[in-house]
Amino acid sequence: MPTVLLIEDEAALGMIVRDSLEVRGFTVRYATNGDEGLAMFRQERPDIIVADVMMPQMDGFTLVEQIRKVDTDIPVLFLTARSQTADVVRGFELGGNDYLKKPFSLDELIVRINALLRRAMVPQLRVQPVSDFLPIGRYQFDPPKQKLVLDSHEVLLSYREAELLRRLYEQRNQVLERAVVLMEIWGDDSFFNGRSLDVFITRLRRHLREDPQIQIVNIRGIGYKLII
Repeated sequence: MPTVLLIEDEAALGMIVRDSLEVRGFTVRYATNGDEGLAMFRQERPDIIVADVMMPQMDGFTLVEQIRKVDTDIPVLFLTARSQTADVVRGFELGGNDYLKKPFSLDELIVRINALLRRAMVPQLRVQPVSDFLPIGRYQFDPPKQKLVLDSHEVLLSYREAELLRRLYEQRNQVLERAVVLMEIWGDDSFFNGRSLDVFITRLRRHLREDPQIQIVNIRGIGYKLII
C-alpha cells in the first residue's frame, strides 16, 4: 500500500488523520513539524506528502520548496486554514499539487490522496503546470488563479467554480461523475450539496456562454460532460 508522509503540528488532528488513513490500508509516517518532516522524507521517500502550511520551525511552503529541489514528481497535498487566493497560488507555484482547506472531512482527504496517487501513476493525467492557461474553446482558464479570460475580458471564479471547471476540463468530452465531484469538492453527496452543485453548473454555463461551441450537458443520473 502507498506510504503517506503526514506533517501536521496539531497533534489531535494529526493522530485522527493518521489513524483514519491506516484503517484504510495506507502506511503512514507522521511528523509534527517541518524539520522533522524533511528528515523523514529523506529517510523514507514516501509515495505522497500531506503537509500543513502553518507549522513551527519550518512551514509547509518552505518544506515543499526544499523537497522540490530533489524530487519534482512526488505528489504534495497542502492542508491549510488560509483562504486567500494569493496563498493558494503560492502553494501551487512552490510545487504543491492540490490543497484542502480546514476544516475538512476525512473522506474528502482520502479521495484527494487517491486522485493524486492515480495521477502520479499515469503521467499524462497530471495537472498542467500552473503557469499555463488551459484552452477551453475561445476561453483561457487559469485554475490556480481562479481566472477565466475571453479576449480582454477577465472573470474571477470562486474556489468551487474553479475546482469544478478544472475537473470538467480534465474529463472533457467524457462523463464527470456527479458523486465523485460532490465528494471531492463538497465533502459529501447529500441532497442539499447536490442542489448546490446544480447551481454551480448553471454559473459555469453562464460564464462560458460567449462561445457556442462549448456545452456542459447533463448525463441524467450519472453526471456532466464538458463538450468542446
